[in-house]
Amino acid sequence: MKEAKKTIRNLSLTVVGMCAFSFLLVPIYDVFCEITGLNGKIEGPSVFSSKNIEEEDKREMLIQFVTHNNEFMPWTFKPEITQLTITTGVQQRVMFVFENKTSEDMVGQVIPSVSPGRGAEYFHKTECFCFEQQKLLAGERLELPVVFIVDPNIPLDIGSLSLGYTLFDITDQLSKNQIAAL
Repeated sequence: MKEAKKTIRNLSLTVVGMCAFSFLLVPIYDVFCEITGLNGKIEGPSVFSSKNIEEEDKREMLIQFVTHNNEFMPWTFKPEITQLTITTGVQQRVMFVFENKTSEDMVGQVIPSVSPGRGAEYFHKTECFCFEQQKLLAGERLELPVVFIVDPNIPLDIGSLSLGYTLFDITDQLSKNQIAAL
């Protein structure tokens, strides 16, 4: 009997530990990427300006857009186009479509990354839905832009970049007041 109680206690602690770890995984990942610079994590809006770029410094390159949802996110989330040939130093705009196909109001958060990771410092977003949490009412569809400039100083051996987004359901992590304020 004593052994059974010990086993139940250990299993319960394991379950609690696993749940805590799953909630902490995204913040831990963010800190890890910030410290190591891995996975091309990009932060807030950029102030990069294309005004002083010489024409001869510009070149064409391919940008690919990849989206996927976390396994618990039931929304549809996709770019209007999956790839685009751009000229470095020229501002670009690409639209992304979000659709909440559930019967519940929900809040989502997008985590961006750039691949290859060393290209992230040359990819400057001036407007992005990833800077804020997105609230969609039940059945709502929304189109939001990403506005960006690729720095012409990007190394020549980087011929293309992939902009990846992962969409997470964060509804349960917010209070009703926080959700109402969105």
